[in-house]
Amino acid sequence: MMDMIRFNTRKFRRPAIAAATALLCCTAMTPAYAQAAADEQATDADGNEIVVTGSLGALPVEGVGSVFGFDKTVTETPRSVSTISSEQMERFGITDIYDLVAQSPGTFTNSFFGVGGALDIRGTPGEVYFRGVRRLDNPGNYPTPIAAAERIDIVRGPASPIYGPSKTGGYMNFVPKSARVQGGSYMSSPEGKISFTGGSWDKADIAAEVRGPGKIGTQEFGYSLYAEVENSGSYYENMSTKQTILQGAFDTDITPNLRLEFGGMYQNYKGQQNGGWNRLTQDLVDNGNYITGAAQSLDTNGDGQMSVEEINAAVPGGLSIFGGFACGGSPFAASVTDACFTSSPNNKLNLTNVGTAKLSRKKTLTGKDDRLDNKATTLYADLIWTGPGDIEIKNQMFYDSYENINENSYGFSQFHDSYVFEDKIVVSKTFDTDAGKFAFQLSPSIRYTNFKHAEDFNYEYFHRVDLTVGYTPASNRLLSTECNCNYDTYVKGHYTDLGFAGLVDLDFKFGLDVTLGARYDTIKGVSNFQEAYMEAPKDISGAKDTDGAWSWSASANYKLPFGLIPYATAARQSVVIAGQGAEIDPFNLAGGTWITASKLYEAGIKGSWLDDHLYAAVSVYKQKRTDYSSQSMTVNQAVETKGLEAEFRWAVDDHLLLTGGYTRTKVWNLTAIEEGSTFSFFGIEDLVNVTNPALYLGGQPIGLIPINDKGDARRAGIPTNLYSLTATYAFDNGVAFAGSMVSVDSVYSGASQVVQLPSYTKFDASISYETGPWVFRGVVKNLTNEKYFRANFTELFGSTIVLPELPRSFQGTVSYKF
Repeated sequence: MMDMIRFNTRKFRRPAIAAATALLCCTAMTPAYAQAAADEQATDADGNEIVVTGSLGALPVEGVGSVFGFDKTVTETPRSVSTISSEQMERFGITDIYDLVAQSPGTFTNSFFGVGGALDIRGTPGEVYFRGVRRLDNPGNYPTPIAAAERIDIVRGPASPIYGPSKTGGYMNFVPKSARVQGGSYMSSPEGKISFTGGSWDKADIAAEVRGPGKIGTQEFGYSLYAEVENSGSYYENMSTKQTILQGAFDTDITPNLRLEFGGMYQNYKGQQNGGWNRLTQDLVDNGNYITGAAQSLDTNGDGQMSVEEINAAVPGGLSIFGGFACGGSPFAASVTDACFTSSPNNKLNLTNVGTAKLSRKKTLTGKDDRLDNKATTLYADLIWTGPGDIEIKNQMFYDSYENINENSYGFSQFHDSYVFEDKIVVSKTFDTDAGKFAFQLSPSIRYTNFKHAEDFNYEYFHRVDLTVGYTPASNRLLSTECNCNYDTYVKGHYTDLGFAGLVDLDFKFGLDVTLGARYDTIKGVSNFQEAYMEAPKDISGAKDTDGAWSWSASANYKLPFGLIPYATAARQSVVIAGQGAEIDPFNLAGGTWITASKLYEAGIKGSWLDDHLYAAVSVYKQKRTDYSSQSMTVNQAVETKGLEAEFRWAVDDHLLLTGGYTRTKVWNLTAIEEGSTFSFFGIEDLVNVTNPALYLGGQPIGLIPINDKGDARRAGIPTNLYSLTATYAFDNGVAFAGSMVSVDSVYSGASQVVQLPSYTKFDASISYETGPWVFRGVVKNLTNEKYFRANFTELFGSTIVLPELPRSFQGTVSYKF
């Protein structure tokens, strides 16, 4: 078996499929041998050990401090929250954030050009935290490395005041593999694991981890190290993934009362964004029928690309024709007619050699020269002092940065060079009395964000490239990042947040638990345009502002008989309107609209039964941004959300684990409702009064979509109803099976609600075999080869492009523990 999966490290993409095939064949032919089911251990309120066998760490018996800052279990926490352990991720073959929807309600995610950076939670872009501290925004800068996580906590709704300003929808707390260092200094010897994963489309990934005790002189410490290297192909043409992930963590007792924990993670990612299919029609979605045809070349100097100057020479103002003004109409799509594109210069938007063809899902907007490169560095250091009487003082230092460049041949490019540094002190004190257990926290903090961000979007033409042919000089644009010129926006600046928070948890012995928190932030921001690199100057050169914001939360739950715990939460959380590169728009600073807030009302009931082997929860909520006049279309929309979330987790016995979830979500864009319209790129199905789309597919009509009622303002791409179910069974002889199912409603692809993406049900399955230190696993994703789609950036591009999702694929993993 090992001979079959050896690979040349210089060319280790080549044998990946062979390795996966060998693993799958091996596991399929293996007789049923024993696999010990994973145990989950914690202690109850009386200090007694809880052991739940066969749970894969899925049950809420351990404390999760990432919600309120108090070490409560999920059952005890009066919020909608789920955790996914590394054991679950390994057993079910979870490799990206889109797979998490089967494990947690409320987490269906639209495509952000094919890059799984952050979850959409409760129908709106969420955030990523690292060990409980907020990272820089990452909607689609790089994929969050799920396989490098020891645990993922998904908190639905805005964060607790202790964590500072945050978005409306919620966040994913990434607990790194290296977090296993805790307790490592008490180990007698090191232990670790090395694994290789291969699969469809030349997938090849190798990972290794080790943890154990160490000693420098007389100073003992625990360490945990993790490394992962991937060099994989892709189902889609002109796409691949190369990345390196390094983690390290160290833990040492400086004195009997003073402990130091420090470490970090480095990720070097090289890939591409994927805009999916262009020239979108309902017929393309339903039947694969694609409109072919070539754009007219505007490359007058013969360098193989269209420059901004060449575009404007051909059509002054560019190829983005606004509404029907060119033919005496209005800004709305209904006023656009053939006459808008039949005379010069707008006839240069006409295609030639027009026809139709069946379009492969492999052929998408990604070009041979496209790239998405991102280097992310995250560092932390926690100094923890424990004093008499259960007092604790923790100083947390945190640093996160990225250097990002993103280039797309159809006409979009950007870069970020940003970092954040946060220092937070948390003073904790707990009182045990005859009435109950009362915990208090006070936390001053400072957070400094420095950003440099530029982007190029005014000459973004999805439709010029015929996907059956690929990019030509007529469709390949000279990008701002290639010439360091003609940026639409280029800003540099910084903002500093001085915050002070207080939390109290009053856990009375008669069953009532009340959690209260408040925070005040004073934030100073500066942002300046770098006009020397921009195509045109702005009305202002820059701006600065100082503002303050209150946040608060109030929660309560009550332990009823029969294990039931009803709860309710009301909260207001402030949020800074920052963009994809952590930047603040100077116009928002000048207008005083760069800080806003959200409100949350949530109620639910949870319970844990059968000696903590069965957990279930259901919640209803309403949350909304309080200021509809300020939003970032990419990462922070002004929305209102209403919904219901339910889940159960049941370790039936030592062998069988079942989980299930249901999500009902409705999201409305408040800005669109207030203004009565919303800006969008127009797609083929929008322009109903143009008889032939070949008249304008060489450019990009844009304009306003009318919003006549609340139904018109529904956020597209997010299903109203979503169902999930997972099951895994481990035999007493080493073999384990796992499967998951996700059923998703039909959705509209864009804000104009003209193209409907079909409903679908997707199945994944895996088989594992463990013998001694070896584990072999085969995974099949999209088992039934379901054809389905994911809406892409629905606010702007939903009726113009859509991402066809992956067909059936295979992956195989072999791991060795030592």
